[in-house]
Amino acid sequence: MRRDTPLRRSLTVRLLALSALVSLCSIAATAWLAARTTTGAIKQEQTQVLADQTRIYHELLGYAATHPDWNGAQETVRRLAAATGQRIVLATPRFEPVIDSAAGPAPAASAGSGTAATQGQAVERVALPRTPTTIVDPLSVDLAMLPGAPSDRIDARAVGPFRLTPAERAALEDGLVKQADCLRTALGIEVTVTDDPAGRPHLRTADDRALGVRCVAPVVVNAPTRTETAALADLTGLVNACLARQQIRPVTLTLGPDGTPSGDPHQDQVTSACLTNARRQQLVQYVAPPVLLFVGAPVGAGGAAPVLTSAHPGRVTEVAALVLVVTVAITVTVGLRLSRPLHALTHAARRMADGDLSARVTVTGRNEIAGLAAAFNAMAERRGQLEDLRKAMVGDIAHELRTPLSNIRGWLEAVEDGVATADRALTGSLLEEALLLQHLIDDLRDLAAADAGELALYREPVDVEDLLAQVATAHGAQAQASGVALAVEPVGAAAGVDVFADPVRLRQAVGNLVANAVRHTPAGGAVTLRARARAGALLIEVADTGTGIAAADLPLVFERFWRAEKSRNRQTGGSGLGLAIVRKLAELHGGGVHVASTPGAGSVFTMRLPSGSRGPEDRTCTGIVRDSRSP
Repeated sequence: MRRDTPLRRSLTVRLLALSALVSLCSIAATAWLAARTTTGAIKQEQTQVLADQTRIYHELLGYAATHPDWNGAQETVRRLAAATGQRIVLATPRFEPVIDSAAGPAPAASAGSGTAATQGQAVERVALPRTPTTIVDPLSVDLAMLPGAPSDRIDARAVGPFRLTPAERAALEDGLVKQADCLRTALGIEVTVTDDPAGRPHLRTADDRALGVRCVAPVVVNAPTRTETAALADLTGLVNACLARQQIRPVTLTLGPDGTPSGDPHQDQVTSACLTNARRQQLVQYVAPPVLLFVGAPVGAGGAAPVLTSAHPGRVTEVAALVLVVTVAITVTVGLRLSRPLHALTHAARRMADGDLSARVTVTGRNEIAGLAAAFNAMAERRGQLEDLRKAMVGDIAHELRTPLSNIRGWLEAVEDGVATADRALTGSLLEEALLLQHLIDDLRDLAAADAGELALYREPVDVEDLLAQVATAHGAQAQASGVALAVEPVGAAAGVDVFADPVRLRQAVGNLVANAVRHTPAGGAVTLRARARAGALLIEVADTGTGIAAADLPLVFERFWRAEKSRNRQTGGSGLGLAIVRKLAELHGGGVHVASTPGAGSVFTMRLPSGSRGPEDRTCTGIVRDSRSP
């Protein structure tokens, strides 16, 4: 029963499903990779931005800690903007621009003056964000920007009245150099003289440890200088005034190794708060006033950093859907082009299964499906030829059997009716018809056995020259009666060729060729038998000077029941099985047979047999081969 292919097994559906799956996987992988890459890039950019902001903040904080105002900071701001690629804007607490890296090169005026004017030109007023990046105030460091800042949040570079005079700094540095030489010579310690953040010289080892130990007694390098003593006295007065208001006893401040004023290491929180407030009160006139710091492109200034908005996921979805639609459309088109010839092949095969041997398909292109279509057409053509041969063979078998049987029946009925006498001549005629019928049946049996692989060969060494002589002798009377000269050429070089074959079957095959040649050679013609060796094989040729075979009929001469004479006259043609038997016997011996012919000049049938001996027992795909010496 004919059944259509289920939809789920359709080539188009499978190809579509596979393409859709591949597309979805590709889109998902691309989206995942893009997301990961974008996330990594954003994180890297954010890290770089934070690093740039920290750098900008640290340098501007250092400028504010060492300058009483923002005059002259324009070049520092522009240098930082060029190094980081960020736009830097400093503004007053009232959001009035003080310095803009995108403005002119003139330095800005003091932020404490309450104006946004520079020396000689006004700063362009821009729309600033509502939230600044941070506040630049050396007396209140942003711990989020500089986590390593001192606990009192006062920048270490803000020293104010504690800053050494050039003479004091030179004397201190000279004493430290002598102490460093002493440490290197006496103790082997490698030390250098460096400045701390406040600008005070100190000794420091290779592992970044500060040394306060004196090596040379006359040189006092850790004692406060006159400037530091005066500033420390002022600071102590401010701290004790604060403590007096809190009714707490006064303290004595000292200068730490790092140049920072400190009191009792175990002082309470009130004393620490008073010290911090006193330091800010003392330093406020020496540092620049606080300003708002904006890093990045201000709103309305253009060049804003790209951000992912809610519209981006929708656009990604639209692009993914478009890619999927295009992929599906291409897949459907390709699938239809692939499945259309397959459907045509299926339809043609069903027609052939229903008995329509004329079913063919159109071959287009040069791909695998076109090759399949061409192979199908060739198979259909061959099957049609085989079917024609089968029908012709059935008719030929019926005709070949009917002729002798009709003769035998007719004569027997004539004898029974008394019309003819069963004398010796009639009996001989009936025996001849019976032998003809027996010969036809034997030929059919041999072909059937060869087709079934049951035809046995009993092989033994064969003398080729003797075999050709025997065949010529057996058919000499027939040739003489037909007026045909039958001759055997000397074997010559082929005499030494060892042929291992079944002598009976080999004589049968050569005899069929000779009988066919004599039958188609007119009186006065000649049939010649010869053998020759070539390329490890023995070639047995039967050449005649007969009527020849048309070129269109050459491929059919070895087909069963094919005869050049379509009338099937016994005087001009045989049963049509002789040459078919020759081909089968040649193939059983591992060889083959072919014919070359020129109409009007004659034909040459050549049977090729492999030379050399075989073992005592061998098998081929078309028959059983045995050595005659086997039991």
